[in-house]
Amino acid sequence: MKITILTDNFAGAGFLSEHGLSYFIEVDDKKILLDAGSSDVFLQNATKLHVNLDDAIVVLSHGHWDHGNGLQYLNNNNRLITHSNSFIKRYRKSNNEYLGLNLSFNELAEKFKITTTKEPFYISKNIIFLGEIERIFDFENWQTSYKQADGKDDFISDDSALAIIENNKLNIVTGCSHSGICNIIEYAKKITGLTEINLVIGGFHLKKAENRTLKTIEYFKANNVAKIYPSHCTQLPALSKFYDAFNIEQVKTGIILNL
Repeated sequence: MKITILTDNFAGAGFLSEHGLSYFIEVDDKKILLDAGSSDVFLQNATKLHVNLDDAIVVLSHGHWDHGNGLQYLNNNNRLITHSNSFIKRYRKSNNEYLGLNLSFNELAEKFKITTTKEPFYISKNIIFLGEIERIFDFENWQTSYKQADGKDDFISDDSALAIIENNKLNIVTGCSHSGICNIIEYAKKITGLTEINLVIGGFHLKKAENRTLKTIEYFKANNVAKIYPSHCTQLPALSKFYDAFNIEQVKTGIILNL
């Protein structure tokens, strides 16, 4: 499996960065674009890296602007897989800032062949879009700073991830982990029946060196996760704790991970 970082919050030498996430995943005979960042930065970096997205399956991890607004720059009629709630209008409670996608479902349907699902969706035998994540841990995401257009709390039920199986081990690739990175891993274990975790990469949505971050690190240790790459929405205080615990490598645009 190879993962190329097309968009992340930190730039590698010679590459662009932005607040967003986009990963190009090559595994078996499949090419997958997980998220598209917030602009055309992912395409500019893809060009520098000689990455061809023409035949890639597109997976949108959830319906936030910094993961999906870059979709407007793709026009190749790719398949797009996501949760049905990715297209709702959503806002930040504190200042009413709009956080959803800038293109509607109908507008995106003119560009993509869209599959929406709340259930796990098998892209192939060993590549699974997890759909709606069961939330079981009491330290993860029982409060929210987001709201829907009608004012109801938005717990971002559309937040999902990919589970990729290699050598009977789980690899988890996530966008933002609003549903909780530990919840995501547990759900992937439930769906696949596998318990050995090789890799977890993506946004963990951890902000501070607080109980949730420490509990997450405990969970990763208890599950003997071999390779850990927190990125994007994992902020410096949390990253520092992960570095202390696992000696992690910082994820930057342009990095190619051969796993």
